[in-house]
Amino acid sequence: MLKYFDEGAKGKPCALLLGGFDGFHKGHECLLRAAKETGLPVGLTALSGGKGGELFPLEEREDIFRALGFAFADEHLLSGAFKETSAEDFLKDLFARIPAGAVFCGEDFRFGKGAFGTPALLQRLAPCPVTVLPLAALGGEKIAVSRIKRCLAAGEIAAANALLSSPYFVRGRAEHGRAVGRTYGFPTANLCLPAGKFPLKEGVYAAKAKLTGGGEFPAIVNFGPCPTFDVEERRTEAHLVGFEGDLYGEEVTLFPRAFLRPIQKFEGKEALERQLERDRAAALELVGAKEEK
Repeated sequence: MLKYFDEGAKGKPCALLLGGFDGFHKGHECLLRAAKETGLPVGLTALSGGKGGELFPLEEREDIFRALGFAFADEHLLSGAFKETSAEDFLKDLFARIPAGAVFCGEDFRFGKGAFGTPALLQRLAPCPVTVLPLAALGGEKIAVSRIKRCLAAGEIAAANALLSSPYFVRGRAEHGRAVGRTYGFPTANLCLPAGKFPLKEGVYAAKAKLTGGGEFPAIVNFGPCPTFDVEERRTEAHLVGFEGDLYGEEVTLFPRAFLRPIQKFEGKEALERQLERDRAAALELVGAKEEK
């Protein structure tokens, strides 16, 4: 699926980035900087449906790409006929649809059935110059989506954000939940996240919440079950500090800042309330906001 963010770029020569691009990290930034030096509109390929879930599903990635100034994204789902396409046929189709004037990829770029396509094959078959850049590293280790996922699976938000070009986020629409939190002063929004989103480590996090309709709030976010109330289902529930009103139907974007604590079962509502007061104070401190009196 070829989606243009800049309609004026249609049919014009472009600088094309090739890769997976599950989100955009510091290594990808090297490709983008080089592509921008051509003066051409810059587009990219992006592959969906990787194993274990995606850092940013399609609808989230498109916002990231648009914000970075890409003219278009060429999306492919890693399944069906596309997954069986040979490396040669992949390139033939790609360059028939996209008038690339320059191509950029990392030295580990692989494509086509069985991932048999290599940068060397790309350089041989592309109708334009191909620039292959070395892999970027931080702290002596390659910057890669797999590394970012390891950080998120461990609840290491700061480490993940150090590798990403923009902070990690989750986005969902608020649905009706159990409405238990409001009975003790901590109303929560129960968010429905996109299918295929890579799961964070279960736990309670400090976060910043942004509402599509406007407004930013510090937040306490529970990723996982709620054992105190015998809820085993994994949920994403956010308490927005200082927010008053009804969030039902609102799209909420959460930017986790820090892992606060594991999920635990409390003896009763009073014990949970005392812990949530501590969580709220920690979230306010970490997110850098002061609760209005």
